[in-house]
Amino acid sequence: MSTYPQQPQQTEQYGAQAGEPPLWAPYYGAPIGAAVKRFFKKYADFSGRASRSEYWWWTLVSVIVTTILNTLATVVGSAGATVSDSGTVTLGGGAIAFYVILGIWGLATLVPSLALLVRRLHDGNFTGWLALLVLVPFLGVLAVFVLSLLPSNPAGQRFDKPTAA
Repeated sequence: MSTYPQQPQQTEQYGAQAGEPPLWAPYYGAPIGAAVKRFFKKYADFSGRASRSEYWWWTLVSVIVTTILNTLATVVGSAGATVSDSGTVTLGGGAIAFYVILGIWGLATLVPSLALLVRRLHDGNFTGWLALLVLVPFLGVLAVFVLSLLPSNPAGQRFDKPTAA
């Protein structure tokens, strides 16, 4: 298990139990499966913190799923594609199904992805409102990207709300 210099060992921080920390706490060094599981368990929880590994594993999974759905839509759509005299390509009907699935995927993961971003900002001791910077073209997205790369800040514990669960 990897730890960060400013973070205590998981067993020291959460008692003698080994393994995953409680759901309200960040999981430093989270494996990909645990990161995805925690993403869906904390679906719309904007409070607390998320470690870099939780955030970036989910980002990787999301990009892979989106890429696969887009690729399938293109491949299936090209099977029945038509080209007009002006050169405009119209994809076949099979692409519509994958674009609908892609839209459902996007809508289903929008709120939890925003919640995860806010928790990641909290772990760096930044306010979650900085997530609104993504609305600023290019530079805002770049700023949020840089903030999400920064290491954990112990002062971010002010965003934690420990629960019995």
